Amino acid sequence: MKNINTILNIVLGVAVAVLFYFQFSGSKPAVASGSKSVAAGDFRIAYFEIDSVESQFNYYKEVSNSIQAKAQQNNNELNQLKEVFAAKYQELQKNGQRMSESEVNARQQELQQMDKTFKSKEQMMNNEMQDESMKKLQDVKKKITDYLAEYNKAKGYAFILGNNSDMLSMYYKDTAYDITSDLVKGLNELYKTKK
Repeated sequence: MKNINTILNIVLGVAVAVLFYFQFSGSKPAVASGSKSVAAGDFRIAYFEIDSVESQFNYYKEVSNSIQAKAQQNNNELNQLKEVFAAKYQELQKNGQRMSESEVNARQQELQQMDKTFKSKEQMMNNEMQDESMKKLQDVKKKITDYLAEYNKAKGYAFILGNNSDMLSMYYKDTAYDITSDLVKGLNELYKTKK
């Protein structure tokens, strides 16, 4: 999610820089736009609410749920390892005085090895989870980007930006250009046909 927000912020920053340049430069040069040339300032900008897409786009919800389920599964597995470690530690604390010094040392080494194994497994699971999440969220972003490219062929926007309420990415927006409902509807229809 952080990657999507970062990418959208970069796009927004570029858009703002372009707008400031054209607003404060004295001349209005023609800007090449694909295969046609348009006068600077003669373009439209649309936006969509990222949090609405996240809450209403069915594919995103499925991806989010699968990521959460995998995280819960990992937590359960790690908690089981912690419980085994805690039980062995408590057993050593309880029975340590009745054990020989070599038995105590052997149990302490076993606990140290268990701790080392736990930490490496936790790190491995975190890395795998992060990689899997990033791949899945990149796929969501690609589906949105691909859909917007098709959507924009008929609409003719120069920029389509994503707005997130957690970030101050836009200070002003004309709701006449909010395409969130069109985006969610189209994505869900497209996803339904590919499912």
